[in-house]
Amino acid sequence: MRDSYLPFVFFLLASVPFASAKDNPEYTQFGHDIRVGPDQQTGDLTCIGCSIYIRGQVAGDVTAVAGNVVIEGEGSVAGDLTTVLGDVRLESGTKVAGDLAAVGGSLRRQPEAIVGGDVTALEGRGWFWLIVGPPVLIFAGIAGLVVWLVQRRQRPAPTPLARAA
Repeated sequence: MRDSYLPFVFFLLASVPFASAKDNPEYTQFGHDIRVGPDQQTGDLTCIGCSIYIRGQVAGDVTAVAGNVVIEGEGSVAGDLTTVLGDVRLESGTKVAGDLAAVGGSLRRQPEAIVGGDVTALEGRGWFWLIVGPPVLIFAGIAGLVVWLVQRRQRPAPTPLARAA
């Protein structure tokens, strides 16, 4: 009897995320800006190589890589806001309930803008290279070492010179 309920329970658990996503859709874009209008509500927003413009409510986190985040009017973010290689602009009357982090970009925040969590702004592109550069250099060094070892192994061994008697 208990086994007959398992498919129903599995279906119910599998459909819950889709049911909640319908109320607050999540958006992920590559190269196309995301715009949230004043009367719109969304879930998490992720933008790579593009910008995010918020005038409505975001119920999740906002992340932009190589793009800007602009919150205007009565716009609000219930989660965290993160940009990498992009600027953040918060106008008067806007709210970010979580943490705000801008790495490799600038932060322009009006005094009336509210941020509930910690604010971290590592302005300038140098921070990005300081964070990303050492791992890239280490990886490049390891790859160069592997290539050198493979080429060294493939070289024929030098033949000894014959001595004249």
